[in-house]
Amino acid sequence: MADNPIYEDLSPLRKRARGIFLAVEILFVLTAFYYWKIQILDYRMYSKLAEKNRIRETVLVAPRGLITDRKGVLLAQNIGSFTAALIPENTPDLEGSLAGIGEMLGIPIDELRRRMERYGSQPAFKARPIKENLSLEDVSRIDARQLEFPELVIIAEPKRFYPFGSRASHVLGYMQEVSETELKSRRFRDRHLGDLIGKTGLELEYDAYLVGQPGRQVELVNSRGRRQGLVEKQDAQPSFPLRLHLDFDLQAKAEDLLEGREGAAVVLDLKTGGILAMASYPNFNPNKFINRFSPEEWRSIVSRPDFPLENRAVRGLYAPGSIFKLTMGLAGLNEGAIDDRTSVFCGGQVTIYGQPFNCWAEGGHGSQNLTDAIRNSCNIYFYTLGKKLSIEDIARHARLYGFGRRTGIDLPGEKEGLVPTPKWKKETRQAPWFPGETISVSIGQGPLLVTPIQVAAHTAFIARRGRTVTPSLLMAPGFLRRQGDPMRDADLLLRDDIKRRNFDKIIKGMWESVNREGTGRGARVEGFDVCGKTGSAQTISTQTADRLSRNQREIKTHSWFTGFAPRDNPEISVTVLVEYGGMGGATAAPLAGELFALYRRLKAEKK
Repeated sequence: MADNPIYEDLSPLRKRARGIFLAVEILFVLTAFYYWKIQILDYRMYSKLAEKNRIRETVLVAPRGLITDRKGVLLAQNIGSFTAALIPENTPDLEGSLAGIGEMLGIPIDELRRRMERYGSQPAFKARPIKENLSLEDVSRIDARQLEFPELVIIAEPKRFYPFGSRASHVLGYMQEVSETELKSRRFRDRHLGDLIGKTGLELEYDAYLVGQPGRQVELVNSRGRRQGLVEKQDAQPSFPLRLHLDFDLQAKAEDLLEGREGAAVVLDLKTGGILAMASYPNFNPNKFINRFSPEEWRSIVSRPDFPLENRAVRGLYAPGSIFKLTMGLAGLNEGAIDDRTSVFCGGQVTIYGQPFNCWAEGGHGSQNLTDAIRNSCNIYFYTLGKKLSIEDIARHARLYGFGRRTGIDLPGEKEGLVPTPKWKKETRQAPWFPGETISVSIGQGPLLVTPIQVAAHTAFIARRGRTVTPSLLMAPGFLRRQGDPMRDADLLLRDDIKRRNFDKIIKGMWESVNREGTGRGARVEGFDVCGKTGSAQTISTQTADRLSRNQREIKTHSWFTGFAPRDNPEISVTVLVEYGGMGGATAAPLAGELFALYRRLKAEKK
């Protein structure tokens, strides 16, 4: 009976069956719990995800604030533009999409991959821009193949445009896409990848104001990402225009005068401190920076030896040369080292501390008082004054009159310059200060460095007889302007350090320099009483200059002129620097004269 299969023991089979049934029951319970969790506990999250499959929200970029000159001439505006963007979520085959889209739009697939990788941290439902400034042909091509590429969308947005190209480019600055590093900064923490921001100039300085208030658009889309209708739209709000002190006619003239040279020019309104013109050459076309370009194109710009992106007016550091003799004159008068009758004989050379120092005029100027010395830019007079003053006295007055610190102009990146002292030399060069170095500083040479905007502010300080002014570009309430490092309060200067009558003694020499056959006569404008001072700053050491001179080699100097007009109740100052321009009277002064003449003509036409 035991061998009969009818009586086979089925208990092991029943055990296995019970185990399987138990496992199935557990899986069923887990599955039921999972669906319960999805529908009950996590329904809000999945509801939002489902909503995103049929709802697409787009940020509407606000038209950037306009920038105009003082007369309303548009310097920066906005034009309509179309951008192609790709939504990764809407394609099952991203590589295939990139290949097809790249062929359609003429973009290398490697470039498309780099573009997508840049936005890799963004959600897949976010549109990622791949090509800006679409032509009508591009728009038509994308629209015709929408069913083939539902992941490709067209975004209409305002694009920055500078109607005069390179005009005022260093003042306006340029825009580019925000970097990941900048997104971490306080200034741009509310911006997003793909946003265009100001990188330099006023576009950077007032970026938060110019950007306006972005809007939003909510659209109903189908499963393929095609737009079915508009759910909600909130229009973007542009900011109010920025109106500048800049005068377009003066700005254009200043840039035309500098064309083909390297240098800077600043025209300052002495009543308000407004910048009427600020030119730096070479310049650049900021429209080129709106569009994305390759690293190679960027390097080709920044590696140019003439540094076209550098605003020489606020960032160029130069020895002031004989311009600094105005500072020396004020310091000497204020310290009691000289008065306007102090006479020094100039024979073309003088020996101080056992070392010969030459005047620029080989035969000398003869007997010179302060007025004569400024008119003729006599080195020997100011060498002698430098011997009477300590370097500490010179440095104190130089800083007091605006050198060695920022003017406070509303532009980013302004440099401080350098006013040397024994302490500075010890700390930076680990060497003592020698008395002969003071003699070089007394005519604006040595390690002394200034910017053209500092020279313009210093000239305004003299023209206004000791009342300071902070240069500014924006013609707007003060709360919009950045507080920089402006010069000390004018009343404090007059009360503690400057005797007002000393300014007229300096100004007399400046007037004669332009109007009585002095070194600045090239800036003369009939009937306008221009006062000014020239400068020729060496770009090489004295020893090298002597060697080149003996070998009959041409010695190139930086050419300076700074001045104001009219002599009484002054209205404007003009500062011109031409790198390697030679003598200030031959190069910079005539350029300044043309700017003075144009200002006077424009003023007469306005009446």
